[in-house]
Amino acid sequence: MSQRDRSAELTALQAALAAEHAAVYGYGVVGGRVGDKRLKQVRAAYDAHRARRDALVREVRELGGEPVAASAGYALPFPVADSSAAVRLAADLEERVAGVYSDLVRATTGERRGAAAGALREAAVRAVRWSGESVAFPGLAERTGDDTGAAGPSASASPSR
Repeated sequence: MSQRDRSAELTALQAALAAEHAAVYGYGVVGGRVGDKRLKQVRAAYDAHRARRDALVREVRELGGEPVAASAGYALPFPVADSSAAVRLAADLEERVAGVYSDLVRATTGERRGAAAGALREAAVRAVRWSGESVAFPGLAERTGDDTGAAGPSASASPSR
């Protein structure tokens, strides 16, 4: 692997890690507002993002990088005052995570690429479960209307647009 490829892979891993930090934070907000009926779904998503976050920390270190740290807090893309807004936030978090993992798929090869594709698929499935809507190309759809071309957390380590 060339130094340029290694650098691109490390950058994409760091972006995925930042997105996972933001998702873990965001699910803390979702869990506080979503209501008892969906708490099991929140817990499963929260645990999945924590596990991905921890794996990404190890991968960044394996490539010789210093893992990006979580922020103390994140700006939310909209007020989350009730269960309906919490569900929208959960779907938004998953769409943003899917976008970052699509970047990681492009930047990696082999086993790491397969893991990134799996994470992309899982985020896309969770997004559909939260929103009730699907897109043709998960991880890419949220970029169509975004002036910056950024996938959310990877650009600013924040779940806000």
